[in-house]
Amino acid sequence: MKTYRKRIADQILLKKLQGKGAVLIEGPKWCGKTTTAEQVAQSFLYMNDPKTMRQNLSMAEIDPQRLLQGATPRLIDEWQLAPKLWDAVRFEVDHRSDLGQFILTGSAVPPETDEIKHSGTGRVSWLTMRTMSLYESGESSGQVSLENLFSTPAAIDGTSSADIETLAFYVCRGGWPQAIGMEKDIALDQAIDYYDGVVHSDINRADNINKNPERVKRLMRSFARMQGAQTPNSVIVKDVRVNDDGSINEETVGRYIDALKKIFVVEDMPAWNPNLRSKTAIRTSDTRYYADPSIAAAALGLGPDDLLADLNTFGLLYETLAVRDLRVYAGALGGQVYHYRDKDGLECDSVVHLRNGSYGLIEIKLGGDKLIEEGAATLKALSKKIDTTKMKAPSFLMVLTGVGDYAYRREDGVYLVPIATLKN
Repeated sequence: MKTYRKRIADQILLKKLQGKGAVLIEGPKWCGKTTTAEQVAQSFLYMNDPKTMRQNLSMAEIDPQRLLQGATPRLIDEWQLAPKLWDAVRFEVDHRSDLGQFILTGSAVPPETDEIKHSGTGRVSWLTMRTMSLYESGESSGQVSLENLFSTPAAIDGTSSADIETLAFYVCRGGWPQAIGMEKDIALDQAIDYYDGVVHSDINRADNINKNPERVKRLMRSFARMQGAQTPNSVIVKDVRVNDDGSINEETVGRYIDALKKIFVVEDMPAWNPNLRSKTAIRTSDTRYYADPSIAAAALGLGPDDLLADLNTFGLLYETLAVRDLRVYAGALGGQVYHYRDKDGLECDSVVHLRNGSYGLIEIKLGGDKLIEEGAATLKALSKKIDTTKMKAPSFLMVLTGVGDYAYRREDGVYLVPIATLKN
């Protein structure tokens, strides 16, 4: 039996159960939602268990409250298969008047929401789980704490053992819990199997509409090439049409991407809108990202050796890995990750913003002195544009590198941090 690897979400889940009657854990299939919930649940209902699925679905229609009986917290896995359970949980939470009653997990948003009459506000807390960060998989030393950086330490210290070949493997393998610790070739197959599942089946679950697998592949390949960019659907249409004989249009592309979002394969990044000293138009388009870098690698048909031969593509997919890790770590701090770009072309890869108004500016670079200096210059330029009479100054400026031996604070105050030294 495989040993459970502790997740950053473990403590978040326990805290949320203390404050609400139910917690909904959402995230990509295979990211570990059910396993994490099983660590604290006292009774279990697996809606998609083949032995009882038909019976469960029938009972959810006839008397959903019957399915909610059991020791608490009660896990209801893949609840979205029976949307009526949502209102039943909300009703039960109200009438029990107790906290920590239910944990719901879901790898897709229900395709039909007509049967859901209540939002769950005040009764249900949401928890987004993602694939494993490098710290959770044991591949980051965790010597540099993101939380600590918000106190603007005078010095930091950390040593990375991840070379460029290792990083290429991390990108293509991804953070799928099942893949961690497997032999390399077998581990790489896990992401490919996930991608195949999305193409041939999972994307159809989002809206119960069968889609052409070859068209899904072309769209996912195009989306993979757009990582880290604010690419409109019209551009993706043109890219897909190069190899598509059909009449694909923006509406179709939009529908496919929405389906990928509903099964948590795609997680775009919203724009950050700070107060600036001068009037500058800020771009508000979301930035395109897959939930895990291995999905992009699988969609492009690339392995570690391919990335090492194409450093430009490697850099784009490394950025997806870094954004995934930042989202995991920021979530533990109650923060969000944003992207900044203005009409003058000034762009910041990531902004980690906390609820208390503190924030840090981050440039993501694969490595190399030139790219690091460019990243540091961008951070300092954006920092100077912020109107600190109307908002806080940034708590830190950080270049988050893929490769590099040491984490340290530079003379200009910019932190240089290899990704394999970072934690929440």
